[in-house]
Amino acid sequence: MLIKTKNYKLETKQYIKIAMISLLKKEWWYVALPIAIILPTIWIPSGWWWTGGITVFIGYLLFWLIQFTGITQMEQGKILFEKLHYEITSQQILIKMNSKQGMPLKWDQIKIAYITKNAFILCVSKAQIVHLPYKIFTNENQIKFVKSILQKKHIAK
Repeated sequence: MLIKTKNYKLETKQYIKIAMISLLKKEWWYVALPIAIILPTIWIPSGWWWTGGITVFIGYLLFWLIQFTGITQMEQGKILFEKLHYEITSQQILIKMNSKQGMPLKWDQIKIAYITKNAFILCVSKAQIVHLPYKIFTNENQIKFVKSILQKKHIAK
């Protein structure tokens, strides 16, 4: 089955939000580091432990926020934010700018996929994300087909 989607443009603010949420889902254990720094305050009552733990956590979040914001400004990342349409089969996703320019993305290149209430989020790397909202599909059967592919490939969460 071949699915052809409508044109869709991912906004930069939405990309940053999706990328940050995806990063925190994958690397949730980094939250444990500030907790481990703050935990000794039970035995050693000092505000420096709290300050250190909170600073490490905020520093980590700011680092990745700057990275994702930088991708939106770089020339190499501009393709993520242009109007694209997708042709989806059980072998690959063909990301097309127009009828002559496109890039294939094999399903095995996708590390993890999140199925949300209104979109598919396909993570190729920490920074490269394909966002497929349900509104770009023409009917419900296409959405079910993509869900079944993600489940068969064991990449859906």
